[in-house]
Parts: sequence; structure tokens; C-alpha cells
Amino acid sequence: QVQLRESGGGLVQSGGSLRLSCTASGRTFSRDNMGWFRQFPGGERRFVATISTEHNTYYADSVKGRFTISRDNDKSTLYLQMNDLKPDDSARYYCAVHGRPYAIPPVGQHHYETWGRGTQVTVSS
Repeated sequence: QVQLRESGGGLVQSGGSLRLSCTASGRTFSRDNMGWFRQFPGGERRFVATISTEHNTYYADSVKGRFTISRDNDKSTLYLQMNDLKPDDSARYYCAVHGRPYAIPPVGQHHYETWGRGTQVTVSS
């Protein structure tokens, strides 16, 4: 079965940037639609962005223009480039495998079948 591992989180000042990575193993990464979610303390995971096997992308309104999701199939790695970070972006970020078929819009947690353990992002004001 697939295993996901996120990395790249940390502490950054408001307006700064971070790039999150998610390495996938145990399956053919290129065949999977992938997504990023984030979870605030005590809250549920919320959709951030997704990328399909065809490299089509979809973003939450809150991150449009600031975050970019991408994938490198040769490295079986998913990325989330986060620019112009705000304190409200502080959360634990998770990558996940979207089940098939690809939902439109692909924003619900129930559409994702496998999750990583997450990586913490903290943005200071």
C-alpha cells in the first residue's frame, strides 16, 4: 500500500515562503491524483489544493495566487510552494491520495484514501 511522508514545514515570518514536499512509495505515483490539506488545532482538515494525473490543478480560494501545487512523477514527489504566507496559514499540512474517479471539485476529505502524517507550518506575524 502507498505510504506518504511530508516534509518542509517550519517557522516562517509573514510574507515568507516555504515549499512542502510529499514523497510517495508503495504504488505508481504517476497514476494517482494528489492533494494537500491543512488542519488547524482542534479543527478538521481543510482542502488546500489538488493536482491530477494530467497535472490539472484546483485551489482553495484562500490560497489562490499564493500557493502552487506541482508533482514530479520521476521522483514520486508532490510539492506545495507557499508564497506570501500569512499567520492564518499556520496549520499542519497533509498530503493525500485522491481515490478514483476524480471528483469535481476534488475538495472533500472523503475523496481521499491515504494520508501522510503531516508537517507543521507556523507563520509568525
